[in-house]
Amino acid sequence: MFKFQKEQEIVNIAGVKIGGQPGELPTALAGTIFYDKHEIVKDVARGLFDRTAAEKLINLQEASAEETGNPHIIHIFGTTPESITRYIDFVAEISEAPFLIDSPEGTVRSHAAEYVSEIGLADKAIYNSINMSINDSEIEALALSDIDSSIILGFNATDSSLQGRMEMLETGAGLLEEGLLSIADRCGIINKLIDPSMTPMGNGAGVALRMTITAKAKWGHPTGSGIHNAPSAWNWLNKKKEKDPVLYKICDVGSTCLQQAATGDFILYGPIEYAPYVFPMAAMSDIMISEAVADLDIEPASLHPVNLLV
Repeated sequence: MFKFQKEQEIVNIAGVKIGGQPGELPTALAGTIFYDKHEIVKDVARGLFDRTAAEKLINLQEASAEETGNPHIIHIFGTTPESITRYIDFVAEISEAPFLIDSPEGTVRSHAAEYVSEIGLADKAIYNSINMSINDSEIEALALSDIDSSIILGFNATDSSLQGRMEMLETGAGLLEEGLLSIADRCGIINKLIDPSMTPMGNGAGVALRMTITAKAKWGHPTGSGIHNAPSAWNWLNKKKEKDPVLYKICDVGSTCLQQAATGDFILYGPIEYAPYVFPMAAMSDIMISEAVADLDIEPASLHPVNLLV
């Protein structure tokens, strides 16, 4: 392991600290709830769901976080303004943790940004995400909101190379008039979380790991990804899953360690049901990374797994 020469930023989002040098802070982990085809969701458009089951899942992640010391974030996924409003209300009622607001629709993300500002929860919300598809309407909505934390996605549809992804953040890569980091500044984003964009294996998945290191070295912002998307999109593994679901889960959960070894500060690990497996895996990696940098003048946080579990 190593220590970055560039000063590494640590952001504080509703009490959860993310960033720093490798081995300094425990990896922040975000499990997704209300995702596509989530069995607890009864009506996708209206956002009706099994509240008892949802509360158990959130408590499961929270208990995992308390045990290992890895802070948790609740990744809310909604497809309509009505559904994401219900989900936000529920999550805020159940937990004090920060949450990601995520949707494939920019209009839904914009609505969520406005809504959390109206009800006084913008300080807990992380926008997911500022990306190459953002338009003027979404930029305006985000700028008018009180949200100051966002994931900034390095996805470049025409060039998935390291250079293409870095340029998307810095200049817009010839596809946007300005880089996504500049757009984030215009939107009032203070806590910038860089996500290199985890593309499928065979299409640059490994580049995202390299970009994690490159982005932290260049800008110092906290960086991480939804690395589980790489194994989950792996055709070979999905064929194996039919005969051996455990094999699939091992690869999915195990991918967490790869992002951590590549200096990741946060991980969107997928279904929140995986919390009992992901948190111990992440804690193990955090401990080993902390020990690896012990002679580099990097002091682990008091609630780091290395201080709680060994």
